Amino acid sequence: MSGSEGSTVAASAPILKPMSSDSLIRRVLKPAVWVLCLAPAGWLAWLIWQTFTVNPDALGANPVEYINRYLGDWALRFLLIALAVTPVKHLTGWKQITRFRRLLGLFAFFYVILHISSYIGVDQFFDWLAIWKDIVKRTYITVGMGAFVILTALAATSTKGMIKRLGGKRWTRLHKSVYVAGALGCLHFFMMRKGLQLEPIIYAGILLALFAVRGVNALRKRA
Repeated sequence: MSGSEGSTVAASAPILKPMSSDSLIRRVLKPAVWVLCLAPAGWLAWLIWQTFTVNPDALGANPVEYINRYLGDWALRFLLIALAVTPVKHLTGWKQITRFRRLLGLFAFFYVILHISSYIGVDQFFDWLAIWKDIVKRTYITVGMGAFVILTALAATSTKGMIKRLGGKRWTRLHKSVYVAGALGCLHFFMMRKGLQLEPIIYAGILLALFAVRGVNALRKRA
């Protein structure tokens, strides 16, 4: 092959451009986050299918309680993960991580909805009087419902249209209540377990650490 032919082939070969940060997030990272966030729900669906087909003990001795607690655990985990976005940005300087905050927050709300739906439909069989008595008499359920009300308001106002309607400042003030929801969620979990147990303490410690990072960052800005 002559030199001119070689240069022609080289010139006609496609040039692979590196993927931009925006493309990487949209095409790779966000789909991966979707898959990871849906994985707990998929695993629970698999266990339920196993229970009704080949393994009646897949959900343990009390399947109703297992499902409800499983969904509640993941709701709190995703809420803490969503709350960790801003502290991680402060610690690492990776500003693009904020693009995942809304998605993670909505998945936290998704698991909260599943958690409450399992309580209302599977545990209480839509007995609204019994549910109301539970909310009034059991403090940990009252606390949990408080977190649910806050998260419902945040999910309903998470769109760009609602940001415009509320205005940036009011929207920001409203969405800072997510930290109240996080505190109520941890308190709900702690009270539900009855007595000192390691797992609720770990979650509370994570929440306090996230608060501490935000507090230190706020003090640095003032300084």
